[in-house]
Amino acid sequence: MLKNTVIYKLRNIGLATSAFFLSSFSQANDFINDPNYNNFKIKTMQTYGLTSQQIDMAMSDAKNLPNIINIMNRPGESKPWYEYKTNFRAQSLINRGVQFRNQYQDVLNRAEQQYGVSQIAILGILGVETGYGANKGNINTRNALATLAFGYPRRAEYFQNELGALIDWTYKEGYPINSIVGSYAGAIGYPQFMPSNIEKLAVDFDGNGHIDLRNSPADAIGSIANYLAKNGWQRDQPIAFPARYAGNNPDSVIAKDLTQPTPFGALKDLGISPLNPIVKIDNLDMVNVIQLQEDYGPSYYITFPNFQVITTYNKSRMYATAVWQLGMEIVSQ
Repeated sequence: MLKNTVIYKLRNIGLATSAFFLSSFSQANDFINDPNYNNFKIKTMQTYGLTSQQIDMAMSDAKNLPNIINIMNRPGESKPWYEYKTNFRAQSLINRGVQFRNQYQDVLNRAEQQYGVSQIAILGILGVETGYGANKGNINTRNALATLAFGYPRRAEYFQNELGALIDWTYKEGYPINSIVGSYAGAIGYPQFMPSNIEKLAVDFDGNGHIDLRNSPADAIGSIANYLAKNGWQRDQPIAFPARYAGNNPDSVIAKDLTQPTPFGALKDLGISPLNPIVKIDNLDMVNVIQLQEDYGPSYYITFPNFQVITTYNKSRMYATAVWQLGMEIVSQ
């Protein structure tokens, strides 16, 4: 505790004094001999103005967590939709969501008004990510990010950037870096923001002068709304509708790229229509069609640009569908 108390007050004192304390407390880490470690340090120093000693101190005693690589190679989205969705249909989760909505209704209303983002999306994300705070993760975030930064070549650059952002954020906020825990991929708090997004998109929505996504549901609500708004959310527009397909060539209607929607009229001519006949969609509305696998066969959905915005949080179409459907279930109760 003494080490953490001293070190996280060193950022703005003289470099010589800082180096003395850092060298006194610094310990080796599992990654210091990795051939990419020095390049990571140089980039982090250039990006955030940190010293070499500060980075080494933040990485002091960092541990490699090999099981994280195994988890990354078998994500939940590898399941078919009919299995994946069961994680978010449990009545216990829905009940927690309703309780959360009731408790923070004023905050949700304020976020919806200020950012134009539907409570459906906010509540859906909070439920899918952490079960409304019940499962924020308990893995040391620095160790998780370092394991991926130096042991997961496919996305090494991304995770090195996130590790650098974590180090910078903890110095700025005065948090002992070992106190930060979260998901196996380095996501933090109620909304499971990655460290770089905390600095760029998180907001102080409870008005206490401090952003705390780990302990403040209000900050989490406002931050999700700000995230989605900054990524293109369209106020008062739908997310998706269940659809039916009457054609015989699904590949002709299923979207290959959600950022390139098609006028609904063109898709209608190919056999797509809303499952509920009460739903009316203008022929000029720009939409996509996605297909998911139920145990009885394919199901179809007409998705609007707001659905694509949810996929900026997690690119999986199943994830975005789970967010939408869970949020819909909660606001309907």
